[in-house]
Parts: sequence; C-alpha cells; structure tokens
Amino acid sequence: MNIRWKPSATVAAIIEQNGKFLLVEEHTPEGLRLNNPAGHLDESESLVSACAREALEETTHLFTPTHLLGVYMSRFQRPARAQHAAEDVTYLRFAFCGTLGEVQPGRSLDTGIVRTLWLNPEEIRASAERHRSPLIIECMEDYLRGQRYPLDLIHTHNSVLRPTVPATGGMA
Repeated sequence: MNIRWKPSATVAAIIEQNGKFLLVEEHTPEGLRLNNPAGHLDESESLVSACAREALEETTHLFTPTHLLGVYMSRFQRPARAQHAAEDVTYLRFAFCGTLGEVQPGRSLDTGIVRTLWLNPEEIRASAERHRSPLIIECMEDYLRGQRYPLDLIHTHNSVLRPTVPATGGMA
C-alpha cells in the first residue's frame, strides 16, 4: 500500500523588540521547552491568520504579521513511550515577523504554555538544549540578517477559506 507522506504545516511568530525576542516556555513530552509562539495551521485558515491566532493564543498579545521571514523544514523523531508509539514527524514551518500589539484583557495563555519570556540572541543561543525546535535559532539569525519577504508572496485561494464540494475530482 502506498501511503502519502504529509509534513505538518506550522506557523511561527518571530517577535523582536529592543534587541530581545519573545519566546514561550511550554510543556512537551520531553519536558519544559522554549519555542517561538507557534502552532499548526488549522483547516479553513490562511498562513497569515494562523500565525496571528497562534501568537494570540500563546502570548495573549495581538500580533500582525508584516513579512514572511522564511519557509523552513525540520524533522523530529520521538522515541516510543508509555501508551504512545514512536513518532517521525517532518515540520514545514512558515515563519513571520511583524508588529506586536497590546495584551488582550481576559485572555489566558494556551494550554501547556507556562509563561512568556524575552531573551536576547546570546541567551537564545546559550539555551539551545532547551529548544523545542531547532529552527528557533535559524529563524532568529535570518531575522537579524534582515531577511524579509512580502506577504503578497503567499496566496490563499478562496476555496481554503470557504470550502465547496467540487463537481469533479480535486487537483493539486
């Protein structure tokens, strides 16, 4: 049987202010880890809106993506553990930078997020063993180099936002 390989599509907010980057500390099966505000793309959602949503859920701040920082791939292999099979996951990360807005009153951090913290590049590099993703440093370095791409590079067809039943088979 031929099983189609499907990477997990994720978004990440690379948020810098005054030389420090906003990270989250979160519970994972590997223990407490640091990550960019990030998460999976949901059904019927554009990449830009997914990034804004994930940043809000994980930091309680509004976030407006202004540029695509880059598209990254990484692979993660988690060994089997009690009641869980081993996992081999490839992540396809769309990283955005943008404008951090105000904290939204009444919101709480998403399940699993312990706290937010601001770290400078040296602190981020020094904490690599605690990173949830190997892409945290890579995204930060690209940001520091000034890498930016316009958001109009990304196209989301209306069929994603308002799915309809096609009259014939789908196409790629």
